[in-house]
Amino acid sequence: MTITPQWKDELRARITLSGVIRRTTKLTKAGREWKACCPFHSENTPSFTVSDDKGFYHCFGCGAHGDVISWMIEQRGLSFMDAIKELAAEAGMEVPAPDPVAAQKAEQRASLIDVTTAAQDFFAGQLANENGRAARDYLEGRGFSAATLREFGFGYAPDDRQALARALSRFEDDMLVETGMRIRTDDPGSGSGTGGKTYDRFRGRVMLPIQDARGRVIAFGGRILGKRDGVAKYLNSPDTPLFDKGRTLYNLHRAAPAARQSGRVIVVEGYMDVVALAQAGFADAVAPLGTALTETQLEMLWRMVERPVLCFDGDSAGQKAAMRAIARALPLLKPARTLGIVRLPAGLDPDDLLREKGKQAMEALLAEPASLLETVWEYERDAQPLDSPEAKAGLKARLMEHTETIGDPDIRALYRREWLDRFSAFAYPPRPPRTAARAAPQRGAWQGGTARPAPLSPEARATLRRLIEGGARHSLSEAVIAGFLRHPQLIAPHVEALSRLARHDPKAAPAIESLIELSETLDSRGGKAISPAQGIPAPPVDNRYAFLREGTTPDEAREELAEAVALLVERPALEAALAATIDRFDSDPEGSFAEQVRLREQLTTVDERLKAFGRRKAAPAATDRDPAADAVGSDKTALAAGDTNDPPAAGARD
Repeated sequence: MTITPQWKDELRARITLSGVIRRTTKLTKAGREWKACCPFHSENTPSFTVSDDKGFYHCFGCGAHGDVISWMIEQRGLSFMDAIKELAAEAGMEVPAPDPVAAQKAEQRASLIDVTTAAQDFFAGQLANENGRAARDYLEGRGFSAATLREFGFGYAPDDRQALARALSRFEDDMLVETGMRIRTDDPGSGSGTGGKTYDRFRGRVMLPIQDARGRVIAFGGRILGKRDGVAKYLNSPDTPLFDKGRTLYNLHRAAPAARQSGRVIVVEGYMDVVALAQAGFADAVAPLGTALTETQLEMLWRMVERPVLCFDGDSAGQKAAMRAIARALPLLKPARTLGIVRLPAGLDPDDLLREKGKQAMEALLAEPASLLETVWEYERDAQPLDSPEAKAGLKARLMEHTETIGDPDIRALYRREWLDRFSAFAYPPRPPRTAARAAPQRGAWQGGTARPAPLSPEARATLRRLIEGGARHSLSEAVIAGFLRHPQLIAPHVEALSRLARHDPKAAPAIESLIELSETLDSRGGKAISPAQGIPAPPVDNRYAFLREGTTPDEAREELAEAVALLVERPALEAALAATIDRFDSDPEGSFAEQVRLREQLTTVDERLKAFGRRKAAPAATDRDPAADAVGSDKTALAAGDTNDPPAAGARD
């Protein structure tokens, strides 16, 4: 099917734009144009204009702009072809014919929709008559009003294996099976059509129609009225030519226009939660249909808003469902595309919360959703007891596994830094300061009301002095230690990483231990630890690194030091993990091999990051250094070659 520009021009000419927009938005005449408060954002003064002469609408507040086709897509939530078909029907135009195969599929789809529409009429009628008394009592007990039941099309499927077949006898039984309304057994028998016997899929259930983006009934969901052993509480239609549960969101055709007004879309676990929210005034809610959110459904949500809000049940199953959705979302994250997470009180679903605590409680939760980053951190932190170094290392490993799934490199780097910072602060909180002995209270009182930090030991002072006076730094680890001496307030947040580096780099261990001791002498009010009085001169300037240059801001130094430390500790850790994986090859060859492949890929990535770090630092060094600096050392290529003064893989195993 080809929709030419000329055909679209003819369609626009036959449709009055203001007439279409006035169906959902109140317009006021202003000369030859129309004005209104913008339907795409909240405002009190009209900035939205509609011009029938020019054939477009425009908002001077938010920039929304388009023609009648884009209005149907953006405001109604239709696909392009659905918008074209609906407008063409209104304009009395023939949509260009598709190819024969597509035409046959479209004809089949239209016929099957006739079946589901007739089934919906049957179920709604059954709810209204004497057969539906128990179902009406159940729905009344749930607190649903008559208006809500009509809006969402509630119905009832009688507890009869052939009730629907009798009511829809004008349709072939094969069509009822193809739409998922009836089930065919494998046993050949008297059922009409080919194959075995057939019977109604939905029996003795409250019924809800599932609709597509145009509001057409394509499937059903049913709930039993009471507990029945061996019977599922909820039952949805199977996938059919009309219905793909991984590509459908319940209530999308109602929620999409509401979401464009509110700037929000709420994702809950089930359709009953959607109905309860809608009755309480939350018209922008949708739900997946019996599966975790799929990539396609996430894309559908992001087309409506930048940050859909997941609002799953407060029990462990609900939290696991949220984490499954997050796992699907991480690889798809992009700038201005994320998720918000609402954590309901334990044991409550949205319907329970509304009935027990009211609309205001839900409004309060939706007003402050947790970030995706915060949710993953808290979930993994609380997943198991963290009472040993191994358990804490497992937490970090899980966080880094999440990081590696993020596709966008900038977002991946930011998540990595945030989670590493949180992990360091959690797993290695600052140690209590060592205090000096005081001869008498009146003489030992420390101005400021806190215990006086102990002075740096002579051994630590000598070690750090030798490092500073040693001249050129031939490895990244030496440069990092000097960087921390220049910015000692940054030592404490990196104690855990520095301790790991000391374990893997015995040569650097004495200096690192002295650094950690130095951090404990810092005045809690933020005073500098390094001073001539302590016998430690300031580290010399080294233009290769931002953290050793004059004039570097604290933020720049913090960012580059964090990156350098992460690079220094990550490679030995990966080598140790690889060695451990090789050791278990005999007991688990398949798992060991897969793990080796993954770890080697990560090692390659770290090596590339090391080289990139070296190249990035070499550029300003080449620009800024003077001729005399060339005689200091020839280490400018060591970093680019991956020389971080780290021990080999075998050493990492010890």
